[in-house]
Amino acid sequence: MAVRAIRGAVQLDSDEREHMLASVAELVGAVLERNKLAVDDLISIVFTATPDLHSEFPAVGARDIGITDVPLLCAQELEIAGAMPRVIRLLAHAETELTKAEISHVYLRGAVALRKDIAQ
Repeated sequence: MAVRAIRGAVQLDSDEREHMLASVAELVGAVLERNKLAVDDLISIVFTATPDLHSEFPAVGARDIGITDVPLLCAQELEIAGAMPRVIRLLAHAETELTKAEISHVYLRGAVALRKDIAQ
């Protein structure tokens, strides 16, 4: 087993609480599924949100799908001119037998444009 870092992001259509929670659940679920991880494999997840998102903490979306005993942290992304709006990013740390090359980084909806080099 090794500790691996997994990146992900999703662009929201709007800053509405239910939409944010569903989008975070979709993102976290995709990270787990694509990397064949169980919740018990997670060490921690750091979420960031662009400054235009205010409706809820992204971590609430992870808690809502049962990730209750994993440390979660939310922070605000840097406000950079021309940056993509309404984006939630995650950096998950997990124990896995996957190599770095086998890790699947997950970018959903418009966020695919952020990292076309690693988005699957």
